[in-house]
Amino acid sequence: MQASSAILLFLLSTGIVASEAQAPPTPASPARPNPNPSEVAGIPVNYDEAKVGSYTLPDPLVLNNGKRVRSAKEWFGKRRPEIVELFETQQYGGAPGRPADESFEIVDKGTPALDGKAIRKQVTIHLMKDPAAPKIDLLIYLPANAKKPVPLLLSINFTAVSNAVDDPGIKPETVWDPKTNTRIPATQSRFFGPTNILPLLDAGIGYATFYYGDVDPDYPAGFSNGIRAWYLKPGQKDRAPDEWGSIAAWAWGMSRAEDYFETDPAVDAKRVAIHGISRLGKTVMWAGAHDQRFAAVIASCSGEGGAALSHRDFGETIAHLTAPSRYPYQFAVNYQKYSGFPDAAPFDAHMLIALIAPRPVLLQTGSTDNWSDPKGEFLAAVAAGPVYKLLGKDGLDTEIWPAAKQPILHDIAYYMHDGGHGMVPSDWDIYLQFLKTHLRPEQ
Repeated sequence: MQASSAILLFLLSTGIVASEAQAPPTPASPARPNPNPSEVAGIPVNYDEAKVGSYTLPDPLVLNNGKRVRSAKEWFGKRRPEIVELFETQQYGGAPGRPADESFEIVDKGTPALDGKAIRKQVTIHLMKDPAAPKIDLLIYLPANAKKPVPLLLSINFTAVSNAVDDPGIKPETVWDPKTNTRIPATQSRFFGPTNILPLLDAGIGYATFYYGDVDPDYPAGFSNGIRAWYLKPGQKDRAPDEWGSIAAWAWGMSRAEDYFETDPAVDAKRVAIHGISRLGKTVMWAGAHDQRFAAVIASCSGEGGAALSHRDFGETIAHLTAPSRYPYQFAVNYQKYSGFPDAAPFDAHMLIALIAPRPVLLQTGSTDNWSDPKGEFLAAVAAGPVYKLLGKDGLDTEIWPAAKQPILHDIAYYMHDGGHGMVPSDWDIYLQFLKTHLRPEQ
């Protein structure tokens, strides 16, 4: 499937390619830009372990007053709120709570689909009363033979739901065109292959997805068309330094999907795992950290700004992320303060992982995806281990970086396929193992 040239050029320039399609991916995809550039946005990139240098990570178990956290009660009552505030104000930006006027329009109450193996539901989540406000089109599939509420994987998607699954019964959708800053038919932008969700359904797990652009367009000029514009104060034109960027908005949208799941008797809302790739891997990291209703997190190649350590100078850095020509709109304005000075940050990715504790998290990456620093993700997972241990859960229990194709599937799980950015088909087998272990679909 090929996108229109405008959309394809945009997605290639931002690093979103068909290898980032939702699991499991299709084999064919456009070539990704040079995965190991020596310079990005005029900023050098280091890929030499010998040049990483030394660094000291903030201790997630030490309170702002210098005292050490000794119990789960202290973690949840004192330290965890401190770390949440750091990420809210300094990296992703603070988002509003559940909208007061949120409502759910059931477009498809439940229709047999996928040769009778699934029940398809389609729900429009109205985020505000004003019909002009952004709304989320949520697509849901449940195992057709389910006799009780099922666990579910919610995967935030780069493409419209009408492209996400090979099912002619899906309501047609539109997607954002960054060249015209308007929505165009999704059929004109489709190059992501449809998702084969049958293995998930066969395991007794439901699947849901929505298009991230329903919440916030993924380019700077799209701000006025996204949900964040609707929360500006009267007379306000620019974001405050600690207000939400696009990643926080997309994560907020995932929470709105969870709001709906809590109303659907066919879904076990306490067993909803979330999944995303690349910038949407960053999104699910923050969604899982911020919203404790999510039962588990699967983040694929989330890299810098996600699960990779910023204090470690390898691959993409905060400076690359927040360069004016790249993605400053995805983060709080305050995040730019640490561009070139990551050691000054009182937080890092290991603390983001720790916020997900005691819930399970799987960091899936690729052995040649140096830009996203797979070793940096592993080291962040290692450094988050003491928090999981404090809460009675298993960290990685090793400090030796595993080779590709050697999964560690503890409460903190790590898996690196042999290859680059995004997913390969064998990753899906690891996902299923992880989900069956932690969502327990047989119960």
